[in-house]
Amino acid sequence: MKFFEQIGGKVTAWARVLIDSIRLCCDTLYWVVMGPFKKKPLHVEIVSEQMVYMGIQSIIIVFFVMFFTGIVLAMQSAPQLIQMGGLIYVASLVTISICRELGPVLTALVIAGRIGAAITAEIGSMKVNEQIEALDTMAISPIRYLVVPKLVALFIMLPCLTILGDASGLFGGYVIGVHNLNINSGLYIQTALKFLTLKDIYTGLSKAFVFAIIIVMVGAYQGFKTAGGAVGVGRATTISVVTSFILIIIADAIMTGIYFFSGY
Repeated sequence: MKFFEQIGGKVTAWARVLIDSIRLCCDTLYWVVMGPFKKKPLHVEIVSEQMVYMGIQSIIIVFFVMFFTGIVLAMQSAPQLIQMGGLIYVASLVTISICRELGPVLTALVIAGRIGAAITAEIGSMKVNEQIEALDTMAISPIRYLVVPKLVALFIMLPCLTILGDASGLFGGYVIGVHNLNINSGLYIQTALKFLTLKDIYTGLSKAFVFAIIIVMVGAYQGFKTAGGAVGVGRATTISVVTSFILIIIADAIMTGIYFFSGY
């Protein structure tokens, strides 16, 4: 009986998490849509501050992560392509791999580790210090005040960071292809652009929008569920980052499958 009780407890707990997550997403969507029509609309300054923190201050780390990813991808693929007499196709392999897959996924993972953890720590600290209850007492929606500006900011900035990451990765592949593999610069660029289509760019950017929602929603959910003081904040932050990583990979697999089987 204890075995079945444990199974029932786990199922109930997961069902509660799912319901609470859906409720948080619905409340956030409501304030995103209806917020501008309320008496006190969301201040542009708050969103701008979040955009600077999430986007501008993440440029350097995204650039270096994707730059070295492009370098590694070019170096790892070159030996196999040389054996088949297709060294020039290093350009197309790096370009398509980064724009379709590695660019949006690695950028999202970097931002999830940096921004997702910060969101959970901020909201979690307010939760354990009873500042969330203070907002409710003042008739201020915590979701509207804390979650919506972060969602709007990251929804705008993550695709921008993805574009930057794609460019950085392509530049890393170009450096290896031209200066190490001795591929002609013009021929490298021509081959890269020949096989790159707008579809490759659109698929990567569409993933970035979904990843932005996942990062903010997971971070906010774990923040609102934080309990147990400073130890609870640390635990919630760890869970937030790990959960974001897993959901990003799952969402990427699902979207890639949709694009693949639909022939998009």
